[in-house]
Amino acid sequence: MSKSIQNRTFTGASKYVLDDELAKIVNISMALEMPLLLKGEPGTGKTMLAHAIAEALQMRLIVLNVKSSMKLIDALYQYDTLTRLNDSRFGDSKRDVSNIEEYIRMGKIGQAFVSDERVVLLIDEIDKADTDFQDDMLDVLDQMQFDIIEIDKTIKAKHRPVIIITSNAKKDLSDPFLGRCNFHHIAFPEPDMMRKIVSVHFPDIDKELLDSAVRTFYRLREIKGVEKKPATRELINWIRALRSDPDFRVKDLIKGEVPYLGVLFKKSPDYVVAQNAVSRFRV
Repeated sequence: MSKSIQNRTFTGASKYVLDDELAKIVNISMALEMPLLLKGEPGTGKTMLAHAIAEALQMRLIVLNVKSSMKLIDALYQYDTLTRLNDSRFGDSKRDVSNIEEYIRMGKIGQAFVSDERVVLLIDEIDKADTDFQDDMLDVLDQMQFDIIEIDKTIKAKHRPVIIITSNAKKDLSDPFLGRCNFHHIAFPEPDMMRKIVSVHFPDIDKELLDSAVRTFYRLREIKGVEKKPATRELINWIRALRSDPDFRVKDLIKGEVPYLGVLFKKSPDYVVAQNAVSRFRV
């Protein structure tokens, strides 16, 4: 790894507002070459952090979206037996059918390992996977190598990736898994931090609109009976909708009129609960 890359520090990105504690744990994880496990409710910016690190440090981002049915080998490599079978049957391919290596396709972790440049590897929603997947994956990431059994070949990482792992905390992760990661819980932003986040996305936003929108947003998040509270991305899209409506007036929002609830609440039961609650907002 080149010294210039090794010594880079992350201080934020063009659309990502970073607090000091998170900046420190990101940078110490890169220095120690340890995976950083991020927990927090959906919409707190866990996934976007990996995008921001890649942007700020000018590194390629590789994303492994974990599924409940995923096997570790799928994240490492795939042996494309179907294509090889078709090539052997029809004989019109430029590939050498006798060379199995031509039919090996790297999965997301494999791509990160064989990359000529150091990359950011985002392993998104690890809590969807079973415990065996989690622990076996950490073994591979510890050793920075894995075997392709079909060709009896060991793939060793050219560069150790910057590894960001996210979890929505829907189920507990194993103790061995937790022991091999640094950890940070991203709490939902307080109103003052949210104003900073919104201002990054809308540098020219009117202060009255900013204050009224953020105040209303947090009031909506407090509605009882809502399963999926609106998150930061919904607030950003909602403000975009308000600014795009030529008939919208901030004074209506101050009076308790809340347009475009469907931008904030995506589930029908939540929408109905919010609609009923908003009717009591009006002054």
